[in-house]
Amino acid sequence: MSDKPPIALEDRDAKKGRLFSPSAGRNKDVIADVLAETLAKNSKVLEIASGTGEHGIAAIEKRPDLLWQFSDPDAASRVSQQAWIEHVGLALTSPINLDVTATNWASRMGPYDAIFCANMIHIAPWAATLGLANGASACVAEGGIICLYGPFLEGEDSAPSNLDFDQSLKSRNPAWGVRDLASVKHIFAKHGFNQVTRRDMPKNNLFLLLSR
Repeated sequence: MSDKPPIALEDRDAKKGRLFSPSAGRNKDVIADVLAETLAKNSKVLEIASGTGEHGIAAIEKRPDLLWQFSDPDAASRVSQQAWIEHVGLALTSPINLDVTATNWASRMGPYDAIFCANMIHIAPWAATLGLANGASACVAEGGIICLYGPFLEGEDSAPSNLDFDQSLKSRNPAWGVRDLASVKHIFAKHGFNQVTRRDMPKNNLFLLLSR
């Protein structure tokens, strides 16, 4: 995922390193609400492509029992995640450098009760989705889940805004694009995550819960 786009910054706490993403600011609370309802008590959660860290912090603030592991291949993002951890005063392991397109990235990780990934698969090559599904099969515990959030295409039922977003992404990088929901479900089903619960979210996004 080396071609991940820069974080869109709304503000920067230059002294402490915290970054603020406009999109995360808009959706972090509603995502955190769903995660709070979804995750089992004391879940050990790996967040893939944690970005600024705002999603994870919002989730932990609603569910302090969660043991959250931030990750990102981008160094500036990891600095921001650590700054948020320190700002809130959490006792968590430092963010890790994790690229899901790397071979066998999950071989020495976990087991985790859940993997959470928001707004990554459409701004990364398709290889990132393949790598996420493959790695999840190795590091998600038996009975564990995968939580995906973002826009998806659904054939003739695709939201016009998602079709427009797809074209915009592809104009920036041909390897990006809003992914077809059926294709995503198929990839994860091949790795055993064939039970899918869908929840419609604001702005034509979806929250998907995948389990074995």
